Amino acid sequence: MRLCGFIVLTLAVLATARPKAGPNQKCKSGPVDLVFLIDSSRSVRPHEFETMRKFMIDILATLDIGLNATRVGVVQYSSQVRSEFSLKTHAKLDAMVKGINEIIPLAQGTMTGLAIKYVMNAAFIAEEGDRPKVPNVAVIVTDGRPQDRVAEVAAEAREKGIEIYAVGVARADMTSLRAMASPPFEDHVFLVESFDLIHQFGLQFQDKLCGMDLCLESDHGCEHICESSPGSYHCLCLPGYTLNDDGKTCAAIDLCTEGKHDCEQICVSAPGVFTCDCNEGYTLNEDKKTCTPIDLCAEGKHDCEQICISAPGVFTCDCNKGFKLNKDKKTCTNMDLCNTVEHGCEHQCVSTPGSYYCICPEGQLLQDDGKSCGTCKSANIDLVLLIDGSKSVRPQNFELVKKFVNQVVDSLDVSAHGTRVGLVQYSSRVRTEFPLNMYHTADEIKAAVMKVEYMEKGTMTGLALKHMVENSFSEAEGARPASRNIPRIGLVFTDGRSQDDITEFAKKAKEAGITMYAVGVGKAVEDELREIASEPVEKHFYYTTDFTAISTIAENLKLNVCPEESQGEIEVKDPCACESLVEFQQATMSSLEQLTQKLAGMTARLEQLENQLLSRK
Repeated sequence: MRLCGFIVLTLAVLATARPKAGPNQKCKSGPVDLVFLIDSSRSVRPHEFETMRKFMIDILATLDIGLNATRVGVVQYSSQVRSEFSLKTHAKLDAMVKGINEIIPLAQGTMTGLAIKYVMNAAFIAEEGDRPKVPNVAVIVTDGRPQDRVAEVAAEAREKGIEIYAVGVARADMTSLRAMASPPFEDHVFLVESFDLIHQFGLQFQDKLCGMDLCLESDHGCEHICESSPGSYHCLCLPGYTLNDDGKTCAAIDLCTEGKHDCEQICVSAPGVFTCDCNEGYTLNEDKKTCTPIDLCAEGKHDCEQICISAPGVFTCDCNKGFKLNKDKKTCTNMDLCNTVEHGCEHQCVSTPGSYYCICPEGQLLQDDGKSCGTCKSANIDLVLLIDGSKSVRPQNFELVKKFVNQVVDSLDVSAHGTRVGLVQYSSRVRTEFPLNMYHTADEIKAAVMKVEYMEKGTMTGLALKHMVENSFSEAEGARPASRNIPRIGLVFTDGRSQDDITEFAKKAKEAGITMYAVGVGKAVEDELREIASEPVEKHFYYTTDFTAISTIAENLKLNVCPEESQGEIEVKDPCACESLVEFQQATMSSLEQLTQKLAGMTARLEQLENQLLSRK
């Protein structure tokens, strides 16, 4: 590392006396690049300038001058700066003395800041003889206050490694001297009353430059490390510490407090370094920075009977639905609701964890209230219609599809406790238009259907089936609990081949107990429709080539509920014999209509007979 510096010196008496280097005893301090910066302003009188010449020559006489030893340059300044000779100009003392004696004072102003800048940028450079890894020392001699700014340029010079001594004579300003000099000021600032006393600085500077180790020979006051330089010293700190403003004591560098760390949770500081730690319940990862919660549940480090709920480093126990946690906060007890609540079951109550349901004797069915029993169940269903909104349908046909949906709705007994209807539209994506629990009357549903907007794009029938299985028949969307045995009906309406696979969720729909109807129009693929439809396929699969004919399919859905009744038979079938509750509902309506017509005919016949009897009288 290269040591450089401008030096400003004050008068100081060295505490330790030592022999001075005489004429025959050259200073052996090692290589030094030394530049004198002398004030030749008009305030310096001729005899005073001669004293400065002698001052420089006396110092040079004690130095080991040579290109491989001490190199010396001289710069004078007033309102301008002039180099008298550079570090590479002279290799011998006699030539330097001759050069000093030939200096002609400039006799103008006092631009000290300009002079410091010149020495920094033009004197201590390789082109002028400055050597790498050789200490740079500058001695400034002035008798007045600078006429320009010196603090900033002197600080810049010191930062570049130049050690500055400042020698003030008579009218020199102490504040300016301290602004120029290197620390410590007691070694680098020197102020005398007249030029006649300047030789005292020469004696002190000679001692400093000639290798006096102030770290060993003075009370330096450094808390950790003292590092010597020619005629000076400075304090350093051990790794992990920083030097305080007093230039002597040291303070630990707290990287944690300064935020200079990347610990996720806890930073543990040591001088100049840090380590990371984690909060209680967390463990430090291999990167020694981030933390992971300790999951005692996942690690099996718990004694919960049923459910373990983890928090970092701790756990609590809970129980499954239908169980309650015992006082030990670990084990669980089954809650038999059939024995603890007024269940209201007509025949038998069956407990499940956290719930119960009612069952009926063989030959009877559980009614809509979920409690009473009867010989036949009312025709209530949960119906979800999946309608194809792909681009191939086209807007005018989509309006016909909506009318088809409303035809189906007209045939149902819609209410909150009766039949519920949900509508899903699909194309390249799936959109629930309304769930099962949104509307409770046929009029509300039909109005909502007519407001449905056409989606266009692709035909992802498989995605629609998946949505129906996983979402549409959930209790959250209004499907009634499976324990109530309300039939679940799915009706798929499409006009083309599916762009994704339908096999998986067509199968899962049936496995989930959903009765599937498939209605196809135009380019709908029969094999896909048959795969979607429930058994027997012939009763659950419909197809027409033209959208204008789909109203006929809606009529067929009613007529094919109970085939015997569609053939004109008047016999009222056992409604429980219908394989589908949709069939039951449609069969019942059809039967009632036929019975009404039959009764009307019988009434007309009785009136005719009555009139005949009256006419005979």
